[in-house]
Amino acid sequence: MRTPYFRRAGITVLTLGAVATLAACSSGAGPADDSTTTDTTAAAIEAGDRVAVSYEGGLRVLDAATFETVADFESEEYTRLNLAGDGRNVLVTTSEGFRVLDTGAATTDEPELTDTVFEAEKAGHVVRHGGKTVLYADGTSDTTIFDTAALESSDGIPEVESIPGVEAHHGVSIVLEDGTFLTTVGNANGRTGIEVRDASGAVIARNDQCPGVHGEGTAQDEIVVFGCENGALVYDKGEITKLDAPDQPYGRMGNAYVSETSPLIVGDYKDDADAEGSLLQAISVIDTAAKTLEVLQLPDGAEYTWRGVSRGPDDMAYIIGTDGAVHVFDPATREFTASYPVIGAWAGPTEYQDAHPGISITGDTAYVTEPDTNSIHAMDLSTGDVTVSNELDITPNEFVAVTD
Repeated sequence: MRTPYFRRAGITVLTLGAVATLAACSSGAGPADDSTTTDTTAAAIEAGDRVAVSYEGGLRVLDAATFETVADFESEEYTRLNLAGDGRNVLVTTSEGFRVLDTGAATTDEPELTDTVFEAEKAGHVVRHGGKTVLYADGTSDTTIFDTAALESSDGIPEVESIPGVEAHHGVSIVLEDGTFLTTVGNANGRTGIEVRDASGAVIARNDQCPGVHGEGTAQDEIVVFGCENGALVYDKGEITKLDAPDQPYGRMGNAYVSETSPLIVGDYKDDADAEGSLLQAISVIDTAAKTLEVLQLPDGAEYTWRGVSRGPDDMAYIIGTDGAVHVFDPATREFTASYPVIGAWAGPTEYQDAHPGISITGDTAYVTEPDTNSIHAMDLSTGDVTVSNELDITPNEFVAVTD
């Protein structure tokens, strides 16, 4: 049953002494050897937009228009970055839980790696939908929910609601606008499907035919998709539909790239359970209205990873391939419509968390990292032109573009 969670046991406010060992602010000036190139089209990037980047042992906040360093902080060796959804804050996954990084986006405020931490044993997925931010703890399967806007308005300590988990597993949860709660089901031995509860906490739907359930995406009309190792589950207004992958018994969709203005979900796709490495050659397209799943191949010579796909203008999908180009995919026609060279060719990572190229989109701008050269680039999606490039003095790993 869902229970209100008003006390602050689920949020840790670290002491200044503890913070001092974890964070160190820069003066706001970039490193002396930073080299930035821009042209006039860079003005399309909104003033105050920021890019948060993780690197080994640190976090950096960059000005999105120039890629000059705005702030730099010490952190753990490897952290993941998640947009909080309020156009300003980033949730950093750490060993303690989800720590709030205030990027100062859309303001003149200095960024701050705050002392606010949403405690979580094995902090996992962050989901943003319907004005709510939903945090999932893999170590307990507990879900923490708060109003997204409250993260800023309540000085970083919002009122939260906690929904206890049942059996710990690597999972994810989402809350729909009417209070419907969807969460994955599994245990230490594996993940099997999803459970759906109404606003009162009563179970209204359940499906356990989704081995290895992973990844969540909400499409138009609040239709939700979860990936399986043999297809996907689609939740639509009280009913769960299982979509089978064309490859059986293994055809895995593990990440969903969505637009809430489109019924079409683009997913990654893997048809060989024994394949080594993280590179993929195909994508999946799920029509949430027609309840269909299709698989399409990338252009010849291009592969990608889970970090290399993002949705952008006109609900198109943009994929940074190993050939160094951003490939534009139209899920409506199932066609690749353009390819824009951005970075050099690259090899896939040995481990999924190793630094390798990624893409993040805000408005008409795509940001692409190039760890091989310690660089980051901005591309105008309307033209395919690279408008800003900067060589950093760190190797970028995870990153997110933050705009109001």
